[in-house]
Amino acid sequence: MKILVTGGCGFIGSHFIRVIFEKRPDWQVVNLDALTYAGNLVNTLDIQTHSRYRFVYGSITDKNLVNTLVSESDIVVNFAAETHVDRSLMDNEPFILTNILGVQRLIDACVKYGKRFHHVSTDEVFGSLGPDDPKFHEKTPYDPRNPYSATKAASDHLVRAAIHSHALRGTISNCTNNYGPYLYPEKFLAIAITNIMENHPISIQGDGRQIRDWITARDHSLGILAVIEKGQIGHTYMMGGNAELSIANTARAVIKAMGARDEMLIFTQDRPGQDRRYAIDYTKINIELGWKPEVTFEQGLEQMIDWYRQNESWWRPIKQSSGYRKWYEENIGRLA
Repeated sequence: MKILVTGGCGFIGSHFIRVIFEKRPDWQVVNLDALTYAGNLVNTLDIQTHSRYRFVYGSITDKNLVNTLVSESDIVVNFAAETHVDRSLMDNEPFILTNILGVQRLIDACVKYGKRFHHVSTDEVFGSLGPDDPKFHEKTPYDPRNPYSATKAASDHLVRAAIHSHALRGTISNCTNNYGPYLYPEKFLAIAITNIMENHPISIQGDGRQIRDWITARDHSLGILAVIEKGQIGHTYMMGGNAELSIANTARAVIKAMGARDEMLIFTQDRPGQDRRYAIDYTKINIELGWKPEVTFEQGLEQMIDWYRQNESWWRPIKQSSGYRKWYEENIGRLA
């Protein structure tokens, strides 16, 4: 079996490749990645010399390259995406190109060569939940609230259209907030952990009552593996971590786990279009495929903190780069 993983140098994609090598010893992996700011070869240092691994530098918007790689593969799993809401608010063009045009390139190639396709999406396409609303599920109407989620919603619809119009052998999964080793330090938990290590405060946008559901990237990857092997063609599967926490309480959990002071938590102006709550009902994938998250938030957070403590050589150069510091100061707050 040869699997084409797009965006495999990114956070979740690199975790998925490790799960493949661990769980499927006869599978070959081809990783196509454009190495944008969040796609880093360092994320895959431990697998780059693997005998069943091949890296290809390029974009999913490159029609000829995509056609070649898809024709040589059995399964295509798409992680490639521009993902950060704050960046989409500043410049939406990269999101439109990758998340819409790039996905259509993959769809066209999979239809042309008759390949199995799985598209990795997000819970943000469903908009925002109120405190007492039922969790997102497979029938929840789409209601994207920012350029990032709008482009992801568009790509989901393109996949479904191809399933119905062109017999694409496709599936979709929507997942809640991922965390764990290699999380790029513009995402909240990675910023929180590394800021505490640098004796900088954790900055929260708004009142901190926004609720997120947390899942480890490894648990998410195990769910995707279950879907591509056992999922029903044309179906969507939702994955959540069963770990709803407010952003403020998430920050307090980091502070407590790292032995920091409560005053390390500060509040700033909220960003435009902030969704109040995300939460996912994963009943369907649990009943049909036997998947559920294996790691509690407390366990996953401890593992993540330990990894960041042991891998300063990975995250410090990112945070010390001029581009990162400019982005942080413009969007989060000043670094000391």
